[in-house]
Amino acid sequence: MRFDKRAIPEGAVESRWTMPDGHEIRRLDWPAPDGEPRGSILFMPGRGDAYEKYLETYEHWRRRGWRVTAADWRGQAGSGRFGLDETTGHVLDFALWIEDLCTFWSEWVETMPGPHVLAGHSMGGHLVLRAAADQELDPKPDALILSAPMLDVHPEVLPLPVRRLLARIMAGIGDPRRPAWKWSEKPGAFPHGRQGLLTHDADRYADELWWREKRPELVMGPGSWGWVVAALGSIRGLRRPGALERVNLPVHILATSADRLVGFRAIRRAATRLPDAEVTYFGPEAAHEILREADPVRDRALAEIDRFLHRLAAK
Repeated sequence: MRFDKRAIPEGAVESRWTMPDGHEIRRLDWPAPDGEPRGSILFMPGRGDAYEKYLETYEHWRRRGWRVTAADWRGQAGSGRFGLDETTGHVLDFALWIEDLCTFWSEWVETMPGPHVLAGHSMGGHLVLRAAADQELDPKPDALILSAPMLDVHPEVLPLPVRRLLARIMAGIGDPRRPAWKWSEKPGAFPHGRQGLLTHDADRYADELWWREKRPELVMGPGSWGWVVAALGSIRGLRRPGALERVNLPVHILATSADRLVGFRAIRRAATRLPDAEVTYFGPEAAHEILREADPVRDRALAEIDRFLHRLAAK
């Protein structure tokens, strides 16, 4: 069945969810499935992402009987900014996002049928896993889905302590809100080769550009040096002995060895430490955005997730 990836469908509700401190975060509640729901999925996108990029994935899950909600992270997409400009993604501590996620989760669970699944892509996958490892989510999710989780960033060959030291130096010699890398030689333009980092599917990549043109508030470019410091510190936290071993719930991980944004070796190491993890690995046929890849990759990824969710719903 064809699906329009450039429209919010009838029955979907875009709204603002107000945090306890008054900050408003966008949320999207997808139309309910036909018949009795099998459960509910909360999906959290990656750094610089917006929930609009994954509309066809929400529809896939809806057609298989799941209620679906997605939301921004505070400070990106349509939920404000913390940086010096409208395109640099800045945060001083990932703990802010963990607190937001846990607050949102506890209220969302109360209104959605179980089992309750928490899913995240890239930075979203990192934060989802960290919230579970920190045992901050109440109630505990019934399962996690992690798409290319950001458990490390390149260059992986450089030891993490060295990268953290260099990042702290760079953040300290200027405003930590300034961009940590160049976005493009032409202001406002996308960098050459960006699609190759994300997906082999030109149409799906074009969908993202369409949404950014239609909704300019979604546009985000580099992360700040403050973000880099916070990211590497949070990555270090998940490496501590016992952190991932505390995640005693089913986890399905999608990852690709060809990922040029997040560390594949770190994902493989983490999968061996999680008590109940299953993985779907890809090679050069898949770039970072596995759920937005060409159909052969995306279809396989969704089929593996479907099997995972079917076993969960059957319990």
